[in-house]
Amino acid sequence: MTTDLTGTDPRSQDQPLDPTAPLHTHQQMELAEARTAHNYHPLPVVVAHAEGAWMTDVDGRRFLDMLAGYSALNFGHGHPALLRAAHEQLDKVTLTSRAFVHDQFGAFCAELGDLTGKDLVLPMNSGAEAVETAIKVSRKWGYEVKGVPDDSAEIVVMSGNFHGRTSTIVGFSDDAAARNGFGPFAPGFVTVEYGDLDALRAAITDRTVAVLLEPIQGEGGVLIPPDGYLAGVREICDEHQVLMVADEIQAGLGRTGKTFACEHEGVVPDVYILGKALGGGIVPVSAIAADRSVLGVLRPGQHGSTFGGNPLACAVGREVVSMLATTGDFQQRATALGEVMRERLEKLIGNGVLAVRVRGLWAGIDIDPKVGSGRDVCEALMARRVLAKDTHGSTIRLAPPLVISEEDLLWGLDQLAEVVSGA
Repeated sequence: MTTDLTGTDPRSQDQPLDPTAPLHTHQQMELAEARTAHNYHPLPVVVAHAEGAWMTDVDGRRFLDMLAGYSALNFGHGHPALLRAAHEQLDKVTLTSRAFVHDQFGAFCAELGDLTGKDLVLPMNSGAEAVETAIKVSRKWGYEVKGVPDDSAEIVVMSGNFHGRTSTIVGFSDDAAARNGFGPFAPGFVTVEYGDLDALRAAITDRTVAVLLEPIQGEGGVLIPPDGYLAGVREICDEHQVLMVADEIQAGLGRTGKTFACEHEGVVPDVYILGKALGGGIVPVSAIAADRSVLGVLRPGQHGSTFGGNPLACAVGREVVSMLATTGDFQQRATALGEVMRERLEKLIGNGVLAVRVRGLWAGIDIDPKVGSGRDVCEALMARRVLAKDTHGSTIRLAPPLVISEEDLLWGLDQLAEVVSGA
């Protein structure tokens, strides 16, 4: 299916119901409900095909994707250059383990290192793995370089954080749903208010090895810290010989209009944590990037991953890096379309919307409780063939693929306007 009919109602482009399809939407949902652990509460949409910013379900209905896999699909569904890189590598070799080196590995690490401006890269798979890697590296750096006494390292984290769902990570979350029932938790984390430099400064001790933060809290509702906050964090870290570790898994790789969200304040962290869009929406790829003085503390046998940095992941990741590094087109699109989105969303404030936060092509929208919950709004959008995701009850997030056309973006925002205004 092509996507050249931009800005039009997708219901006019539905495909005829396929009577030979083995399972339709309600049957697929029933099967998933019966045989899957209930750790998600998805909207009742069963996707069978996707291209660009559009998805088609098993019953032939088209939906505009305004979530993009939480930024994993920054380049849209099935980007030709990414598919080509994957197909070519599939015919060669897909896995060797790190017991051997393959011909994509060194180039991927070098090219990602150049993109981040860092000496070394350590590839992993999921975002949570990369966060765990950054935690281990920060502690080891603290013991070997800073001289913190063994087993006493502390990492300062932020209120409202979301870095994944491993037992260590949820241990320093303040989200009850993510945390409750999964203890006991690892010690060594100190939580301060996000955006409060005085609180951060007060929490630093001789045992502090790192400050771990998201430059924008995506899961929290696209929460943007006060102007100057990231620069202040950088200054505090420099003053106290503490690593600044930036989780750019959702915010990075073009989403905010910059390659990295920290660039909005001219800040370079000591450690980048990357993921999601690094895999092009095709394979899970994550990594941390840091200079040799930090990442060089690791030695053989101290950390690893069978699939981390596999040939297929590296081939796709190299193409992602190339797409971001060459022309800047995706960053420019995020900026330009983000302004279009901001202008349209700000008109909704006071008309079903309480507040909006926009950075690049990424928005958090606080829904007036009189309209309903975030889930209610997302279900109403789904009925209008727009897919979005709620968070924390009354907020929805919009993160369309960076390849979305302006016409399709405006059409999707029109649907939101009609939902929240009760039209």
